[in-house]
Amino acid sequence: MKILNCEDVDIKYWLALLRIEGIGCKTFANLIEDHTPEEIFTANPSELSSWGIKKTFVEAITNFDWLAVDYDLQWLAQPNNDVLKITHSLYPDLLKEIYDPPPLLFVRGNSHVLAYPQIAIVGSRNPSALGNKTAFDFAFALSQYGFAITSGLALGIDATAHQGTLSASGFTIAVAGTGLDRVYPSSNRDLALEIVNTGVMISEFPPGTMAKGSNFPRRNRIISGLCQGLLVVEAAQKSGSLITARMALEQNREVFAIPGSIYSPLSRGCNAMIREGAKLVESPQDIIDELSQYKQRISFLKSEPQQSLLDLEQQTLLNLVMFSPTSIDDLVESSSQSVESIAAQLFLLELQGHIEAIAGGCYIRVK
Repeated sequence: MKILNCEDVDIKYWLALLRIEGIGCKTFANLIEDHTPEEIFTANPSELSSWGIKKTFVEAITNFDWLAVDYDLQWLAQPNNDVLKITHSLYPDLLKEIYDPPPLLFVRGNSHVLAYPQIAIVGSRNPSALGNKTAFDFAFALSQYGFAITSGLALGIDATAHQGTLSASGFTIAVAGTGLDRVYPSSNRDLALEIVNTGVMISEFPPGTMAKGSNFPRRNRIISGLCQGLLVVEAAQKSGSLITARMALEQNREVFAIPGSIYSPLSRGCNAMIREGAKLVESPQDIIDELSQYKQRISFLKSEPQQSLLDLEQQTLLNLVMFSPTSIDDLVESSSQSVESIAAQLFLLELQGHIEAIAGGCYIRVK
């Protein structure tokens, strides 16, 4: 079982507050302005009422069923799974700026990918062959330049953008509209596994959340909120992609669109976006030129190997983990560090893909 680091001792209270019906992102933020989730769940009803918490929430908090949180914690204990509080250093700064940032981001894969400058690519679920080629080529080129490519793991343009990035050995981020213990649509299961192996999947929805229509506009605001720029490849006039693009404009992100034939229904949404102020692009270089202010940051990230994200203490510990099973006892003896310190560092090393937890409480180095 994965060992959670010391920052996560109160995570069960955050998870519980997230699962209270009626508490959305803004209410969650308001509740934790003056009191931590742990304080909220350990207070008595009269204290909660005196803090101005609504009666329905007081009842839900005092009668909370902790079984759902047990399921969340079981999911988090699995390798490659994590959750980022909005207060966590790895929580994306741009996402914090939107009107209603999610208080928690569930993560499968490498959380550090979220630090890369991102371009979101969205479009039709039933694209033309040309639309698919365009999405693939733009994702391939932009990821080679150094941008992480963000999309929603949907059929069509989303999936193609992820695939183009993976083909370029780039980093891609899939924002899910379900809990991360499932993949929607199920036909993208293999693609999701590929993404997790090198990039990251994220969701604001806790494990067990099934696909439903209202989840996807919420997911879309995260796609646009994460990125520096958003590209619409093909979209009909009434399209979810256009909603995402308008969210991006409201969030002060750059919006790009591929123009198309006036006779194609799949071009009408993009052409309409261009009329409304989206930037017409004909090549990946058009986007690179527009977002040139991120060149220095991309160059730094590309020139630094993943190992450089480790501090000296973590790098020293990593050097002690063998490519054969290594126990925590072995590491304590070799490093003279405390069990607690080693457990916290092993968590980070596993999260970054340097090591893997195996049976018997041991770890092996994988890179």
